[in-house]
Formats: sequence, structure tokens, C-alpha cells
Amino acid sequence: MSSLTVGIAGISGKFALLLASCLLERDPKIKIKGLARSPSKVPKALSSAQNLELIQGDAFEVDNIRQFVRGCSVIVCCYLGDDHLMIDGQKLLIDIAEEQNVPRYVASDWSTDWTKLEMGALFSKEPCQRIKAYLDTKTAIKGVHILVGGFTDVIFAPFFGIYDSKSFTFSYWGTGDEKWECTTYANSAEYTAAVCLDQSAAGLTILTVVGDVKSTLEISQIFQKAYHIKPNLVGHGSLAELHTRMIEERGKYGADFYKYVFYWYHYFQLSGKSFMGPKYDNEMYPEITPVTIEDYMRQTKPGSLGGASFAWEKRTEKN
Repeated sequence: MSSLTVGIAGISGKFALLLASCLLERDPKIKIKGLARSPSKVPKALSSAQNLELIQGDAFEVDNIRQFVRGCSVIVCCYLGDDHLMIDGQKLLIDIAEEQNVPRYVASDWSTDWTKLEMGALFSKEPCQRIKAYLDTKTAIKGVHILVGGFTDVIFAPFFGIYDSKSFTFSYWGTGDEKWECTTYANSAEYTAAVCLDQSAAGLTILTVVGDVKSTLEISQIFQKAYHIKPNLVGHGSLAELHTRMIEERGKYGADFYKYVFYWYHYFQLSGKSFMGPKYDNEMYPEITPVTIEDYMRQTKPGSLGGASFAWEKRTEKN
């Protein structure tokens, strides 16, 4: 058996399931421990694996978390939720992992480069910033933060405001030439699995990887090439106008997060404020092939772009 044990907190989520599958693909003898509120949500293809142990519990059940982290070589947090979960829940997980002598902790990140921003500037990533600051105070456990830009599977989703699958329309702020950095769920899981299994990466703090870097206009051209459909293009205004809009929309909708959060991601990415590049760390794991936007489009139909589940469903069926 492999000497490594990887703990995945929140293992029933889409990304976590992909990660578990990637780990088993890379090392069939790896031991995986998974924490889930509802272990029954883990597909049988994974839950039946002899080297996967599922522990029922939520993010604030201390005894269950202690059982989960005990004996792990690395913990990967796949929590997704409100600030209480993403800050307080992660802090509790980190503290118990440290208590149980777990040497590494992969934080719940996988996003644009919030390390370049002032605390809270991109409010949805403030929990990531606070968790990094918390991990930086630790000596016995080392934090790892994996940045991927945006998930390719998500930037085409209806709520994100780039692509309308009904009219085959691409929308943009600025000139349309500003770049998006994006990485698929599957690719992000592959890089995360590589970090978990790489014992030489003990000193790694920030890993920036990317599947593709393209502007909205370039994406529309790739779309036409992949599907032989000429998309419509709609410009909404300058980046300065986008900044005004994002402030207004947050003030208007407040807690109704998904009505306006995409404006904030658009602004910080397209303005370059949270841009990861131009240098990336893909070369650390040359065995992983970056999945480009064209690759992604060729895997699915134009009306299904943004269906973020297709990649993990296909991957989990394999194992």
C-alpha cells in the first residue's frame, strides 16, 4: 500500500469527487479518507473502493473531524458555502489537523489570484485571504493554495454573464481583448492530486496553474471553429462602467449574491488586478496536459457549455 493518506473534507461535492478519482488514477494504492455530511451521496463507483474510508460528519463536529484527520498525510478542504463555513469551519479543520500532526493543508481556493488584492477587495474571496493569513501563523502545518483562474466549466454558465446558450451570444466588458484565465474542474483536480502525492512539494505555498488564457473575442472565434456556428457579440461598456455597475448591483441586491457577483469577477480578472500570469507553474507537473477552451468545447455540445457536472460524472464512472 502507498504510505500516503489523503483526507478530503466535503468529499461528496463535485470537485472533491473528481479529486478522489484523480488520486486513485495516479496511485491505485493511495488511501483516501473522506468527510461528508451525507456519505450516501458519494457514488458507489468510489465508495466501494477498498482504500476509501468515509466518515459522516459536518464541518463543526469536533470528534468526527478528529477521526477524519487522524493519520492523514495531507488534508484537502473542499468546503463550499458561506463565510461561517469557509472561515470558521476551515479554521477548526486546520486546528484539529495540526493537533493530529497532519503536515499539509490544501485550502479551499481554486480561483483567481486573490493574493494580489487588498483584504476584502473581492469580497467573495476574503475567506481565502483570511485562511491564508491564519495558516501563515502556523509552524507545524503548512498551507497550500492552488489558483486556477476561473473554472472553465463555470465561466460559460448562465449566471456568469459571458455566454448565452440559447442565442449563442458572447458578452463582454472593455474591448473584448482582455484575457480570461481558466482551468477545467477536471484539470484542476489533476493538479491538486499531483500536489497531494508530491512529497517534495512540502514547502509549496502558492501553485498557479492554467488550462488556457483567452479573451472573449478569441473564445468566440474558438466557438465558431469548434461548432461551425457564428456567435453573436455584445459589448456592455468600458471597465470603468463595469466598476460602477458592480458597486451599484451589490448595493441593490445585497445578500442575493448570484445577481451581481459575476460583475466583480469580471472586473478583477479583466482589469488584470487578480490576473495570475504571465508565469504559471504548470511545468512542475509536465505529465498533466492543460485542457484548453477548444478542448473543452470539443467535449460537449454548444447548448451544454457551462454544464459543470459533465466532467466529474464521466471521471467518477471510470473508477
